[in-house]
Amino acid sequence: MIVSPTLGASRRHVPIVPDTKGEKTNNDNTTDEKKVPSTPVSSDDSSGMTVGNSTIDLEAQDQRQDSFRGISIDSHAASSPRRKRRNCKPSPRMISDAIIGLSDGLTVPFALTAGLSSLGDTRLVVLGGLAELFAGAISMGLGGFIGAKSEAQSYRAKVAETERLIRTSPCQTSSIVHQVFKPYGLPACSVSSISANLHETPSELLDFLMRFYHQMPEPETSRPFVSAGTIALGYFLGGFVPLLPYFVVPRGKVLTGLWVSIGIMVVALFVFGWVKTGVVDGWHGGKNVLNGLKGGLQMVIVGSVAAGAAVGIVRAIDHGNAGGS
Repeated sequence: MIVSPTLGASRRHVPIVPDTKGEKTNNDNTTDEKKVPSTPVSSDDSSGMTVGNSTIDLEAQDQRQDSFRGISIDSHAASSPRRKRRNCKPSPRMISDAIIGLSDGLTVPFALTAGLSSLGDTRLVVLGGLAELFAGAISMGLGGFIGAKSEAQSYRAKVAETERLIRTSPCQTSSIVHQVFKPYGLPACSVSSISANLHETPSELLDFLMRFYHQMPEPETSRPFVSAGTIALGYFLGGFVPLLPYFVVPRGKVLTGLWVSIGIMVVALFVFGWVKTGVVDGWHGGKNVLNGLKGGLQMVIVGSVAAGAAVGIVRAIDHGNAGGS
């Protein structure tokens, strides 16, 4: 093949001159001369290469290849655990612990102080309220700590059980994988391929079974301490609110402190119920606003019933002792 390049001012035209010599066939030594029309090939430094009437944009192809490389590199960097941004938002479990501590703190100490106020001595109300407040916070914190420890122990026991199942019964674990994907309507061949890939790596299979079959994510190591501190602090802060009026009113004006405490607690219970519902359901939209109002009223009703029951019981006991003496 003879190629004679011809250089132009801005384009290089490379005509292809066919070879008129015959080509030998595989069967005999005869030759056939074939005339091939010449097709000009032009090369443009700025746009690419033109073959006949079609143009191959080499620069655009290079840009697309570079963009694909960039996407793959960026996606790999984004998926790398070292480049993940840490989420500073509180976990749902921490929010749940805070709600438990605050809800108990806003109702139980308030009911106790309301009941003790019927005795007519603010000092007694303050001392009794503080004693219950510290004891309740410690008790609630220990309950959260023990509960989180029990959850971690249950997780480790389930991991050991699942590891034994993976080692001894691969057929059963394969059946479990198919059972997990059954509600999604995937083809059996696809599920079998996924199961085979999971069984090649036992650690990945263990993680899959714990997350999607047992639905038990691995608890954090700091979970017991965080749970205990969150519940105890929430209980103490919620229970300290109804005690504030009794610190400022005179000793003989216990009923004044009670009415002020009731007013503060009604507002506190409503705000707490509204915020709790907003965190769970959301803040925007008429439906969420209505749900927030319902949550606030629900907390007010629960706290009022608890306080009323405590006051009634204390007065009934005191009245019975007075009648007996």
